[in-house]
Amino acid sequence: MNLPSVLPLALVMIAGPQIISAIFLASTRNARRNSLAFVLGAGLALLLALSVWYIVFRTVRHTADATGGGGGGHRLLDWVVLVVLVALIPMVYARRGRQPKWMKRLEEANPRFAFGLGFLLLAAMPTDEATMLTVAASLAGHHRPWWHLLPFAGLTLLLLALPLLSLLALGQRALAVLPKIRNWADSHAWVVSELVILIFIATTVHDLLS
Repeated sequence: MNLPSVLPLALVMIAGPQIISAIFLASTRNARRNSLAFVLGAGLALLLALSVWYIVFRTVRHTADATGGGGGGHRLLDWVVLVVLVALIPMVYARRGRQPKWMKRLEEANPRFAFGLGFLLLAAMPTDEATMLTVAASLAGHHRPWWHLLPFAGLTLLLLALPLLSLLALGQRALAVLPKIRNWADSHAWVVSELVILIFIATTVHDLLS
């Protein structure tokens, strides 16, 4: 398992309310400030959760290697990843096309609300927590250093920042495009997530059998 193999899971992180909220915030009155605050809140949640899970699974790996012989921790964490990935499939399917009631509040959002929303969406969403657990367990289980988490976090934040970047690049023209992207994401993002999860399951199974 290497760094490029976990990067596609960034799509799972942002599919659903996360990217929909980012698009909504890019259409609000204080779009630039709200969008930046949202991405910063999400970034803080990402770094905290990924770091905690990495420390936990690195400790588990060292303990398993010490008690069960070399390679025991690696295989244990691969099984953990596989179980979590299989559990993610129905979780992603269940949330398809669902917009929480609180999304109506985004029209009146301010930077403080956007920051808190970005933090909570990534820290408290079961699908995101499971995805971060998977990434941390995969990298820790294969003896990858902590900083390998950063490209995954960076790609996730870049995807969340795309509505803001579109607004900065296109100005008011972006307001005509963003609703169409939001509607597409609302209907199809879960399919992309499921495909990424299935590919990662295949990779994990390959590692277990090799």
